[in-house]
Amino acid sequence: MCAACRVETHTEVRKPRRFAALRNKDCRPYLFGAALAMMADNIEHVITYWVLWEKFHSPALAGFQVISHWVPFLLFSVYFGSLADRFDCRRVIQAGQALFMTVSAAWGVLFLTGTLQVWHACVLLVLHGVSGALWGPGEQLLLHDFVGAEELPSAVRLNATFRSLGVLFGPVVGSALLLGLGPTAGIFVNVLFYLPLTLFLFRTKFTGHTRDNGVPRARVGLMDSVRVLKAVGGNHTLVSMIILGGLGSFFVGASMQSAMPIFAQDLGAGGAPAGEGVDGASLAYGVLLFANGAGGVIGGILLEATGRIRPTVLAAVISTAVYGVTSLCFAVTTSYPLAVALLLVGGVANLASMSIGQTVVQLLAPPADRGRVIGVYGVSANGLRAGSGFTVGLLGAAIGVHWSLGLSAAGLCVGTVLAGVYALRGRKSVPVGGAASV
Repeated sequence: MCAACRVETHTEVRKPRRFAALRNKDCRPYLFGAALAMMADNIEHVITYWVLWEKFHSPALAGFQVISHWVPFLLFSVYFGSLADRFDCRRVIQAGQALFMTVSAAWGVLFLTGTLQVWHACVLLVLHGVSGALWGPGEQLLLHDFVGAEELPSAVRLNATFRSLGVLFGPVVGSALLLGLGPTAGIFVNVLFYLPLTLFLFRTKFTGHTRDNGVPRARVGLMDSVRVLKAVGGNHTLVSMIILGGLGSFFVGASMQSAMPIFAQDLGAGGAPAGEGVDGASLAYGVLLFANGAGGVIGGILLEATGRIRPTVLAAVISTAVYGVTSLCFAVTTSYPLAVALLLVGGVANLASMSIGQTVVQLLAPPADRGRVIGVYGVSANGLRAGSGFTVGLLGAAIGVHWSLGLSAAGLCVGTVLAGVYALRGRKSVPVGGAASV
């Protein structure tokens, strides 16, 4: 019997509580700590990107900032997943947090001494990306360990929601630190936001493996990772979830946020014509950015409060398709209020798609290889975000960002349909895991 079928047999279980992970005394402090760490991640972006532009005025360096953040996910997620499989996930995450803090402190020293050079910036940007890639797989194993399979959807969804809160408030706090304390003091203060999560991990008893019931821990090696990749390739459900995560990242990914100033200028504030005034475009930019981030937060709260969307293949396909359609409509609309609404709905759909995909992948992964399988998903869902710089960014330079985002979103819709057909072919649309049903 296939892994998906085995999981699908566990359908008669009690319905998990709403906000179950937030009620869990072990998981709750992790969620808040992760939100603060994600906020610190974004604060560092705000401060360092500003300083780098003021000092070097280099468009190439600005492009490298995006690439350096996501390429480590593409290259190292599977290996870091193997580390999470083999070792105590608390220590793996703490290593990532320590690297984050070291990078922030190094920026501060370079700012303070006035010795910052381009090569320094490149090294620190890459190390910052490596920190995030190291954090990811261990975090997902730890969430599973905190709550178990039955309440895993709540943990994944709320973790994504709290991370979205960090992304939402990071630029606000970062701007306040930049204006109030200056870049040097601000980046040193930023180190403190990583500490709550790091210190909590010394206190919790969960290692990411306490529920494995003696399952042998996998080795850390290239050939063993290749074995896991082959096993994943034989499971249609896993492959489809990995493809769906990659489609959204590759075709839209992080590019919509970087292109937002252009859309703000074209839409104006409250639908005002482009060029009517800088203030109108600035207001439009701020509201569009807020809507883009708030959609994920609102989506997580609504999904958790209603408990109506269960972690099924069909739900993942529909959520990804809605994200593609809203992105397409956003690219072509000339209505500012409609654009804001589309960003909010798209944020809800994107959070639903990613949290469902992450949950399904965890439930179907063999316990001994769960970290590696999550790493494969991370390569697709996070690493391929670097590709959106080409599908929207570079293509937009040639044909205009409205056309490039529209065509990319259309590609996402077509790819989603094909991935859905692949996943659902010959199978009934039933929950991937009754233990994960919400």
